[in-house]
Amino acid sequence: MTAIRDRGVVAIVGRPNVGKSTLFNRIAGRRIAIEEETPGITRDRIYADCEWMGKRFTLVDTGGLVAEKDDLQVQVRRQIEFAIEESDVIIFVVDVKDGLAPFEEEIAEILRKTGKPTVLAANKVDSRRREDGVPDFYSLAVGEVVGVSAAHGLLVDELLDLVAEHLPETAPALEDEDVIRAAIVGRPNVGKSSLLNAILGEERAIVDPRPGTTRDSVDTSHEWRGQRLILIDTAGVRRKSRVRESFEYYSVLRAFGAIERCDVALTLIDASAGLTDQDKRIAGRAHEEGKAQVLVVSKWDLRAPDDVTKQAERTLMADFAREIQAWLPEISYAPVAFTSALEHTGIDALLDTTIEVAEQHAHRFQTAALNRIFEEATWDHPLSLRGKQLKIYYVAQVDVRPPTLALQVNDPKLMHFSHRAYLENELRKRVPLEGTPIRFLVRKSRDRKARR
Repeated sequence: MTAIRDRGVVAIVGRPNVGKSTLFNRIAGRRIAIEEETPGITRDRIYADCEWMGKRFTLVDTGGLVAEKDDLQVQVRRQIEFAIEESDVIIFVVDVKDGLAPFEEEIAEILRKTGKPTVLAANKVDSRRREDGVPDFYSLAVGEVVGVSAAHGLLVDELLDLVAEHLPETAPALEDEDVIRAAIVGRPNVGKSSLLNAILGEERAIVDPRPGTTRDSVDTSHEWRGQRLILIDTAGVRRKSRVRESFEYYSVLRAFGAIERCDVALTLIDASAGLTDQDKRIAGRAHEEGKAQVLVVSKWDLRAPDDVTKQAERTLMADFAREIQAWLPEISYAPVAFTSALEHTGIDALLDTTIEVAEQHAHRFQTAALNRIFEEATWDHPLSLRGKQLKIYYVAQVDVRPPTLALQVNDPKLMHFSHRAYLENELRKRVPLEGTPIRFLVRKSRDRKARR
């Protein structure tokens, strides 16, 4: 993995419910982190790329620091320590409305020991009366203090001016065309965060046996064989009947939003639990969005017997892959990858496959070759409906990601779904388009010369 040094890093820290996520969203300019009155909503590190005063930086939201020592809070604290360690500047957020809290003295001591430049954001200064409480926080002795209102955007500019003074000079922006965005999606507890950690070789995302530990969509930069990837870890997508709390509802929206903005969906299927209707729903969502897709069988070590031979294991994989593709006939174009995050198997092959399907997702046809394929496909297999023959006069590619083809025909109403399936199958026989859907736009031809 390569560190992101084309920009600085700014970490937002503080105790729960002081407005860290609200400030994060205000600086990022969009709602990325979940904002909720329930303390402890943000657990993993949430990232957003930002720019201020010509300085480019990655903004990092973190979970709230608390004094309790349960297992999950220990992991949250570890995530915050990672964020502080990788940061160039720290924004320490406190709540003017609540006043100085005893635990904030401990947080301030931790920050002073890092030696990192720190700006203290005294949040929720929504009235002149609350401004009077801002000087109280100078006693923490961590750096400049700015009274702000993240909710209303008051003095956030002044806060960013101070942050920018401490940021390093940054390199020119990378071209987005060279980046593959891969969203890791699936049901709760199928191993999404474990897979992310196995790819990165570090504990970037919290892993907990309790479902629902990941609630936000987390972007992480990674490089594989010279290709830059953005890996998006997402919240588990529950059935609607099980989404009871508002933050869970927003988490599901974030997961679907991650699918919308990715190039490749890595859809996880739990080998130990088998196939479910929810797997079909999630894979179908990526298909509907026109995304490239890899069906990732996770926890394969729990399904394959310990004493199985390599040949027997390959047979088990082939049988399970056929079962998956029979269960998801509309997505039979998607390759099936087998992984074990625990044993770190199948990870390299998965990354190779991800890059390959992203390339196919951006495939461009030569127009002459494309028309020749459709002509050959219909020459020996005429397409007709209710005694009327469908005639395809001309085909042109009009878009990529996914490959989108415009077909000029004599009558679009004659294009039956079975005709589409046949033409797609014939196209895939001639051109390797593994992992990507293909879209057809069927239009009535107005070109008399073409019809003749």
